[in-house]
Amino acid sequence: MSISLPQFQLFFLALTRIMAVIIHIPVLAGPAIPNPVKIALGSVLAMITLPWNPLPADAVALPLFPFSVSIGQELLIGTLAGFAATLTFGAVQIAGDMMDSSLGFSAGRLFNPALENPGAVGQQFFSMLAAVLFLITNGHHLFLIGLQKTFTVAPLNATLPQLDAEPLLVLTGGLIAAGVQLALPIVAASLLTEITLGLLARVAPTLQVFFLGMPLKAGIGLLALTLTLSTILPTLSNTLSMIGQWMLELLS
Repeated sequence: MSISLPQFQLFFLALTRIMAVIIHIPVLAGPAIPNPVKIALGSVLAMITLPWNPLPADAVALPLFPFSVSIGQELLIGTLAGFAATLTFGAVQIAGDMMDSSLGFSAGRLFNPALENPGAVGQQFFSMLAAVLFLITNGHHLFLIGLQKTFTVAPLNATLPQLDAEPLLVLTGGLIAAGVQLALPIVAASLLTEITLGLLARVAPTLQVFFLGMPLKAGIGLLALTLTLSTILPTLSNTLSMIGQWMLELLS
């Protein structure tokens, strides 16, 4: 079976869009995954998502300049669609950062290979929790379905769809609010602990509130996280399962 040059160009355009999308998913092709694995995954997904419809025998290959423009267009579409995943995992990162700041864990930062940036205990916890939930709740299946539908919303080698900044702004604001809501129980418990310690300092000035408050805030914050985990897990899994739909909303 021979593959013509126009057919290869079509496949390469699909591969370009898919690679531009999946590199925003830390679980599938994050910074910790080697580049050959990413390319192999993108090639397999391109063969699966792009239907094998052989072009006519008289199909003409694109010249170099129009082909380069099409590659840039697919990079733009893939980056915009993948930005939905970046915002979603960014909301998880916001929740972890707020937890670290409120409980005093920010000083102990370690390198997070999944996000390729330094993060403290809370951010590491929420990142690993999001990765596990993304896989066990079949979030990657919904993401792949959304990825396949992007070829319907924005066909290959076609004109760019009419892009609007409003869906991007609405999605960004909603995911920032979701990140704050995930960390809200821990932040509220830490705030109540601070108020209690302030009252104790006024009642008993000789009490070493500073040394008492550090382990007390950490313990109460972790207790609040344990008690509210049954509420956090459904919210987080629902947020992760919406990545595919948000990709299409940004394009349409």
